[in-house]
Amino acid sequence: MNWLEDFLTLAVTRNFSRAAELRNVTQPAFSRRIRNLEYWVGATLIDRSLFPVGLTPAGESFQRTAQDALSVLRVGREEALGFVPKIEEVVSISASHTLAVSFFVDWHEQLQTRLGKLKARIVPDHVAGCVDALISGNCDLMLAYNSPLLPTLTDMVRYPSIVLESERLVPVSAVDEAGQALFSLESDTPQPYLCYSSDSYLGRLTALILNRESLSARLNFCYECSMSDVLKRGALAGSGIAWVPERAVRDELNAGRLRIVGDDRHTAPLDICLFRHAEHEQQVAERIWQACLDTQASRTATSATQG
Repeated sequence: MNWLEDFLTLAVTRNFSRAAELRNVTQPAFSRRIRNLEYWVGATLIDRSLFPVGLTPAGESFQRTAQDALSVLRVGREEALGFVPKIEEVVSISASHTLAVSFFVDWHEQLQTRLGKLKARIVPDHVAGCVDALISGNCDLMLAYNSPLLPTLTDMVRYPSIVLESERLVPVSAVDEAGQALFSLESDTPQPYLCYSSDSYLGRLTALILNRESLSARLNFCYECSMSDVLKRGALAGSGIAWVPERAVRDELNAGRLRIVGDDRHTAPLDICLFRHAEHEQQVAERIWQACLDTQASRTATSATQG
């Protein structure tokens, strides 16, 4: 199963380093596992002469087989262990930790208002883990952030997405008694910085901002965590500046407990997206997908009319 999941991850990323990172193994170990799979299949699956790497005709043929095999194993495992009474009635959704906390509940209520009772299993994980779950067939749908600066998935034909909402990644700071930010990106002295782990999606997106605006010299590392909620709490405690999705701190911003520091140059666009596997159909997932497509079409039509 690991070999199949490795292969499917590489088929999407088309990059050995990125795929190894998503699979949480070293690149040499990942490359050996791909080679082992090719030996087992008896054919070369990856065209390593291309950059980015591509699939050989044998690899293209085997990709569907690998996906189907993993899906059958997943369903069989869940039914055998009794995780799901009737698997067709429950939709499994992987979601980044931040979206599981700040977005899923409201979104689920909106869906139920429109579609009636929906049974869902929400599985929070970091974005790489969510992508891995989608690729390997361990979830029906995926809720994840996506930015034009750093696409979450490159194979958008195989893994289509719908933009549910748009927001920004913003730098925030706690305030003093006068309501002024405790820390500033314009300060002459380095400011304490609460950051994401470097291998997380929001960590890589924040790094793009820092590099683009030459901010690294103005920030003094304090601590890191892959979860936005931890960095948000650190910012509220006055521990430093943290970049967090604006939706996750909207209540604190409205209440004046946090302030956005810097300007638009120090932010990044973020879309809250719903992803699926184009070749898989699950009854509840299909209903949710169609409802979200209808909402997106209505929103586009309204914008066109207003424009």
